[in-house]
Amino acid sequence: MSEPEKESEAEVVEEDAAEVTKGKKKASKGFNYPATRKTLIQKLKDWDDQASWDEFFRTYSSFVFKVACKAGLSETESNEVVQETFIRVAKNMKKKNFTRDGGSFKAWLMNQTRWRIADQFRTRKQQEIYQGRPKDAYDDRNTATMDMIPDNSNFGFEHLWEREWKGNLTDMALKRTKAKVSPQQYQIFYCYVVKGWEVDEVRKELGVTSAQVYLAKHRVGRVMRKELEYLDKDE
Repeated sequence: MSEPEKESEAEVVEEDAAEVTKGKKKASKGFNYPATRKTLIQKLKDWDDQASWDEFFRTYSSFVFKVACKAGLSETESNEVVQETFIRVAKNMKKKNFTRDGGSFKAWLMNQTRWRIADQFRTRKQQEIYQGRPKDAYDDRNTATMDMIPDNSNFGFEHLWEREWKGNLTDMALKRTKAKVSPQQYQIFYCYVVKGWEVDEVRKELGVTSAQVYLAKHRVGRVMRKELEYLDKDE
């Protein structure tokens, strides 16, 4: 490595330390990090806490929508699943029918979503009957609700749920990580690690050095791993 490159990297390390200090100052000012699952559930016990309900819907609505679509529903049907699922969630919360003692929130929400998806498949079959399809082909009197969800992807609904859940967990961890690091380091990390840009592309687009890219990957990646571990324990 040439002497100018050594000096450049030393400067980056110094700048990076300053960025970390900024992140700590932001935390000390009481910055509102995205709530964990457990925290949100606790807040939802207050029926009048509209902000928490809005955050809860933003956090899980797109996730439920994706699961419904990948289970085989149309976008319209999937939107119905989202609405009905969250109506059920609200009713159960209001009646205090959900507690951690009764099982994990993850399993509880999965069942709520699965039942609503099954409802949509049942409605679809009924509509097809009315349009002239043979009734015997759609006689669901002997069909369990769970069996009405087709398995078009060679793995069960629980596997689909688990995969999408992990993706949602990663999104939540990214949001929490973003709140704890400097904007520049997060932007570098997001482009290089999440979007998969090459180092040269990150350098050109963001006007940074290779050393800054690698340092951001290391420092932000460490925060990200901690957030994932924390959220995973919160299930």
